[in-house]
Amino acid sequence: MSGGGATFAKAGGFTEAMLTRHLTQPPARVWAMLSEDAELPLWLAPGRLEPRVGGAARLDFADSGTVINSAVSAYEVGRLIEFSWSAPGEPTRPVRLELAPEGEGTRLVVTLRTPVGEDAGRSAAGWDAHLQMLEAALAGAPIAFPFETFKSSREAYRATLAS
Repeated sequence: MSGGGATFAKAGGFTEAMLTRHLTQPPARVWAMLSEDAELPLWLAPGRLEPRVGGAARLDFADSGTVINSAVSAYEVGRLIEFSWSAPGEPTRPVRLELAPEGEGTRLVVTLRTPVGEDAGRSAAGWDAHLQMLEAALAGAPIAFPFETFKSSREAYRATLAS
């Protein structure tokens, strides 16, 4: 996987972060990691993203106590999954994962929309860390959540957003 960092923009009450990664694996393999229940715990969290608009989006981050319990808001097999990174009663925090073929590999674009006033730097840093986990899982060597990546990215993104 190559590429790193996030770009930020403000739009419609949200801070939008876009993270693009260039993966060496073909789109079908990356799609399996993003969409199959058995693969999600290797890089994100145990749970389920039902393969249809309106389907359940449930992820249980037991270590942090965070539970995502929302619905799939966009879905195209092999190309796109979108859901809210929230639980019932919380603000909507859309996350969109889009794949496109790129040579022999895949371009993955993750777009996060964090409500203005929430810590968009922290959200983007969390996804940076999970994308590092995705890279390791795709290589067949899953890793635990990389807290050092998270902490360094969080500080860098907070500084970017403050300027």
